[in-house]
Amino acid sequence: MKTILVTGGAGFIGSAVVRQFLADTDHRVINVDKLTYAANLASIPGAAGHPRYVFEQVDICDGPEVARLFAAYDPDAVMHLAAESHVDRSIDGPGQFVMTNLVGTYTLLDAALAHWRRHPDFRFHHISTDEVFGSLGADGFFTETTPYAPNSPYSASKAGSDHMVRAWHETYGLPVVLTNCSNNYGPFHFPEKLIPLVIIRGLAGQPLPVYGAGANVRDWLYVEDHARALRLVLDRGKDGESYNIGGNNERTNLAVVEAICDLLDRLAPSPDGPHRRLITFVADRPGHDLRYAIDAGKIKRELGWTPSESFDSGLEKTVAWYLDNRDWWQAILDRGYKADRVGLGAPSPQPSPPRGEGVKN
Repeated sequence: MKTILVTGGAGFIGSAVVRQFLADTDHRVINVDKLTYAANLASIPGAAGHPRYVFEQVDICDGPEVARLFAAYDPDAVMHLAAESHVDRSIDGPGQFVMTNLVGTYTLLDAALAHWRRHPDFRFHHISTDEVFGSLGADGFFTETTPYAPNSPYSASKAGSDHMVRAWHETYGLPVVLTNCSNNYGPFHFPEKLIPLVIIRGLAGQPLPVYGAGANVRDWLYVEDHARALRLVLDRGKDGESYNIGGNNERTNLAVVEAICDLLDRLAPSPDGPHRRLITFVADRPGHDLRYAIDAGKIKRELGWTPSESFDSGLEKTVAWYLDNRDWWQAILDRGYKADRVGLGAPSPQPSPPRGEGVKN
């Protein structure tokens, strides 16, 4: 049995990783999450009271608290998923992205380096995004050697965190692996993101916003496939290497919305007519990357991973899950969350960098 410290384990991808560890392994999981607006412990059913699960509400920017976690639990590995991840929010408030994604990653690396010097079998797995590579044209794919060219405050902050992890490996020898993934979707996805937003608004008969002409292309990866790949890289990836993880499912945003509408027509038909009638084109966001596409050949060749779900099969499972689990997302709406448009204005005033050793939650 190993002890895995998962940061951001109450988030969308992190909760999938935690669920799989508890269901498919004998590892102990330490879930470290600040519980910001998008985090939800209800995304890990059955975790409370589980003998191999511990939850710690800690801000990863808080150095003393992070050091306490390493001392208290002596982890064999860290899987670092905690991040601010919504591009539109990063346009309005980049400072929080700098704090969490850069300062938080540094704080973890600092503690991890001290821990590794006492625990030589330790490993640090940093989970990142394909958005650090920038925007593709009509052809080509992102590989592990694609130069970084981030275009949003979010992707810039993630690119910086990737570089820090590589630097801690090259400079200090810290054993690390990195992964960069394409757009995730699936159950337990916070409703600010495209697919859950369209499902929930479609069920309510509300307009379905599509940026610009809906021509932006993304490669879609089912979250359970991603979590399986992450566990594989943690176990078998080579120190200092990065692995791209993609779903091989390129779709325009408009095609994604239309596919959701068609599934809703079949699984939850509306008396008012086809759901496509609700599609509404809205002003595009600043700096909207045209196309992302992942070449996942390396992880297939070296580790044997391929996605299990096609986009059609994964999307149908996702829509069915939201239909069957209304209590999960209705509770988010009942807490006051409103999917109002963000990301069109000037940056808001930002918090000053922390002084001293951080503030405990």
